[in-house]
Amino acid sequence: MPTETLPSIENWYQDIESGRAFQVIAVDEENDSIEVQFYNGDIGEFDFGSWRDSAITPIEPPEDASAPFDDVEIDDLGYTDPDLHEPGIQTLDDLLDEADSY
Repeated sequence: MPTETLPSIENWYQDIESGRAFQVIAVDEENDSIEVQFYNGDIGEFDFGSWRDSAITPIEPPEDASAPFDDVEIDDLGYTDPDLHEPGIQTLDDLLDEADSY
């Protein structure tokens, strides 16, 4: 079943035949390439012909949509570490300071 869905950067899709989820990370019409990153982190590429001939459907981003991107730092996600704000919890710097005082 050919797809009528056009690739759009940062959108998530699923290849219905393989079941693999991926995000489009680059579209280069000049070089006839659509670069994708699968949920497991693998990089892949389609040409526009193979994209149209594949059974690809748009999907919602996975819960942890940053999982495939191994260069994302935890700080980039906007998370905070609530444990560091609780009384009595020591940071690594606190522990190192204590060790130096012995």
